[in-house]
Formats: sequence, C-alpha cells, structure tokens
Amino acid sequence: LAIISDHEFTKLLAPVKEEEVCWTEKEALVKEEEEEEAVTIQKQVEGETVTVKEEEKDVTEEDAFRVKEEEDITVKEEEEDAVFGVEDEEGEITVTLEEDEEEKTGELINTSKYREILNYRGSSGEPQQLHDAEEAEKSHSRSELLKKHQQRPTGKKSNCCSDSGKRFTSSVKLKIHQRIHTGEKPYGCDQCGKSFTQLNSLIVHQRRHTGEKPYGCDQCGKSFIRLQTLKSHQRIHTGEKPYGCDQCGKSFIRLQTLKSHQRIHTGEKPYGCDQCGKSFTQLSNLIVHQRGHTGEKPYGCDQCGKSFIRLQTLKSHQRIHTGEKPYGCDQCGKSFIRLQTLKSHQRIHTGEKPYGCDQCGKSFTTSSYLTIHQRTHTGEKPYGCDQCGKSFIRLQTLKSHQRIHTGQNPYSCTQCGKRYSDKRSLTKHQKIQGVVS
Repeated sequence: LAIISDHEFTKLLAPVKEEEVCWTEKEALVKEEEEEEAVTIQKQVEGETVTVKEEEKDVTEEDAFRVKEEEDITVKEEEEDAVFGVEDEEGEITVTLEEDEEEKTGELINTSKYREILNYRGSSGEPQQLHDAEEAEKSHSRSELLKKHQQRPTGKKSNCCSDSGKRFTSSVKLKIHQRIHTGEKPYGCDQCGKSFTQLNSLIVHQRRHTGEKPYGCDQCGKSFIRLQTLKSHQRIHTGEKPYGCDQCGKSFIRLQTLKSHQRIHTGEKPYGCDQCGKSFTQLSNLIVHQRGHTGEKPYGCDQCGKSFIRLQTLKSHQRIHTGEKPYGCDQCGKSFIRLQTLKSHQRIHTGEKPYGCDQCGKSFTTSSYLTIHQRTHTGEKPYGCDQCGKSFIRLQTLKSHQRIHTGQNPYSCTQCGKRYSDKRSLTKHQKIQGVVS
C-alpha cells in the first residue's frame, strides 16, 4: 500500500464530505418543502372548514331572511288581495295566479344553491333534515297557492247574504250588497253632501253637477249621463222592446219599466210614504208624492214663473204658451197637450173603464176619477177654502168655489153673454137655452 500524507488524505475526503453536505442540504430542503406542503394542506383544510362554517352561517342567515321575506310577502299578498277584490268589483284590475306562482317558484329556485352547499358538508344527517324541511316548505307553498287559486271567483255564487238570502260570486259584491241592509253609504258628494253605497253611483251623480254627458246617440245627437240610458234610448229608434210581461204580453224598452208594470198585476207597492203611509209601485212616484208634503216645486216656467212638482207637468204646461198639442185622436181628430189625456179620451170611443172601485164596483176611464170617487166612501175632502174653511173632494170644485169670494166669472154664454163661475153652470144654462143638446 502506498503511504499518503495527511494533507493528501484530507484532499481525498473533501469531495465525500461535500457530497454528504449536499445530500444533507437536499434532505433538509426536501423536508422543508414537505413541511411547507403540509402547512399549506393544513391551511387549505382549515380554510375549507372556515369556508364551510361561514357558508353555513350565510345559509342560516339567508334562510332566516328568506322566511321573514316570505312572511312579509304573504301578508302583503293578503292585503293586495283585499284591495284587488274591491277593484274587481269595478272590473278594472285582474290579478292572475301565474304571477303569484312565478314569484313563489323564483323563491324556491333560489334555495337550490343552499342545498348544494349543505349537501357538501358530508353525511352528518343535518343537511338531509334541512332538505326535507325545504321540501315540506315547498309543498306548503304550493298548497297555499292552490288554496288562493280556489278562492278566486269561479262564476259560482258561493257568497250568501244572511239577511236577504241573495247570492254573489265574490265576497266584495256581497259586502256592497249588505250596505243596503246596514244603510252604510261611504261615498259622499262634496257638492251637495248626498251619499252612495257604490263609487260608480257617486261618479254618475257628480255628472249632474258638472253637466257632463259622455254618451251620445248617433241617430239624434241626444246625450246622456249613463251608458245604460243611452242603450235604452236607442231602442226608441230601433223599436226594440226586449222586456215582455208574461201576464198581459205588453212589452217595454227598459227592464225597470217592466218590473214597475208587473206590480199592477201583483198589487205590490214597496215604496211607502213615512208622512201619510201611502204606498207606490215606483220610487219616482213616491219622491213626487213627498213633494206634496214638503211643498217643494223644483220645476219653474220661464214664461209665467209658475212652478211644478214634476218636470213632465212643466213641459205640458209650457205647451199652453206655445199652443202645441202634439197628441191627436185618430177617431175624432181632437188634439191634446198631454199623452195621458189622449189615452183617457180614447177610452170614450172604446168604452174601456179599467179602474174599478173595490167598494161598490163602479168603473172609471182614469185613475184620477177613481181616486176622486173613492173619497165619497172615505169622506176625505183634502181641498179647503182659506176664505171660509169649506172643504171639497175635488181641486176643481175648490177653484170654482173660490170664485164666489173673488167674484170672477170666466165662463160666458155665446148667445146671451151671461157669465158663470164654473163650466158646469154654463153648460146647464146653455141646455136650457137650447144652445147645446
């Protein structure tokens, strides 16, 4: 063996030590990388755990917010249902079920992302419980939607009035009807203070103050406040009379006129005067009658200033000034100011006496003659003289009597010129003279 010096031996060992150092450094570097990787994995695991916890917290907060929001939406929908029901009465707003379904479906779809997060957490059993709860909630929401849909108007009259027994398709219409029984009139006119049960009635009423007549006839140009009045008017031009009486076959333009007519057959008089107890078949007749108690005469003549209870009476009176007699008899050619006077006159030719006394059976051509006759049975004398206090059955008899006090003799004989206070006395005189037979 060759002998080497210490220096040479050291030289020979140097590469080995360097190699060992290199390996040692490599091992340390690998170990350090492994440790760093372990720390990174630990942080990732911890981060994922924190993320899941945070997401779980977010889900809990979101669920709580969503439940509160659904409660608010439910309350709001109930309030809107009440408002929309009133609007449906007017036929202006329609709310469809599909809109409610879209809102609810949208809320249910939004929960799918929360289910994915919860299912990610593993097999602890809690995500499945929450999933079942959501499914139950979804089923409950659909059940509520079905109930709401079933409560919508279907055309069936399922809402019944406990007072009259009348049935309605919606609770809103029933509520409006019940105001007839309760006397509630929530809609008041700011012009005259008159109140109404329905808003639409108030709107129509206010047109009387404004003079607005939005519905015009294309045949004659006449305008009306109500659409229904225009439709009834147009039947005058077409001759249509769709409402027929099943008792006598008579036909009418308006349904209300038919109903009033049918009361002649039934004897029903639903409108009673609270002053004297007298009853009427039509409300308009009661209103006119009540003016006799109050003394109200709202219709005045611009020619002579005379006032009247009825508008039709004013129109008839104005023909005295104009000389117009539009109603002529086709039997004798005589003309009259009023249609009713013509009808009464024509009964002279036909011999018809439709108004019979239930006391003695005597019949008359007009209802006014029957009324006067019935006073002979009751002893009623409604017309009193303010000069001497004497009372009379007929108004015309009172007027003739008052001429005794005034000395007025408006009726004169064409032969001798003698004058009388009443027409009957003149006629009697003329028969004696042979002027009339």
